[in-house]
Amino acid sequence: MPISTWPGKPATDPGIRCQDGDVKVAAVQALVIVDVQAAFVTGTHAVSDAEALLARIAGLLARAREAGSLVIHLQNDGRPGTDDEPGQPGWELQLPTAGTEPVIRKAHDDGFCGTSLAGALLGHQVRRLAVAGVMSEMCVSATARSALEKGFGVVLPHDAHATYDIPAAPGFGQAVPAAIVARVAEWALGDQIELVRRAEDVTFAAAGT
Repeated sequence: MPISTWPGKPATDPGIRCQDGDVKVAAVQALVIVDVQAAFVTGTHAVSDAEALLARIAGLLARAREAGSLVIHLQNDGRPGTDDEPGQPGWELQLPTAGTEPVIRKAHDDGFCGTSLAGALLGHQVRRLAVAGVMSEMCVSATARSALEKGFGVVLPHDAHATYDIPAAPGFGQAVPAAIVARVAEWALGDQIELVRRAEDVTFAAAGT
């Protein structure tokens, strides 16, 4: 079915809420950083433009800390033999934690599945959160979708998540560039996600306010 005929989905994407001169989305009380681990953002297996991605997420992190927002780092426990297997260099978080910021380890794409993430957010009276990290169509998307289903407001900065190219394969046509994969992941989250163009457009408030 063409996009223009989807119920509730106009052909022009309404998802990017913060364009030049437009009203910004409301402040968030938490920042959830998804799987920003060495295996995915450094070395030969890093996502595209990883250095710029890290800088933008670091900017979010600094502003969240300054505002007194809750900061949560999700850390994926990869299967044995993978780059992010626990204890391997690639498993380590690339952005250092500060103070009592929780690090929540996970074994599934969805950061809420089998973890204390929901309890941590509710315990700090968080109503709205921003999500950033990797991979766009996997753990970022699954965590954002689960947060929406649980009733949280979710802000996703377009330039603060990333993934890999999807390679060509027999019977599956051409390779898909990472930027397209990430954009489709945003679109698939539907109308509830609050998508902003730039990480710098996200504003923070203290947790519990």
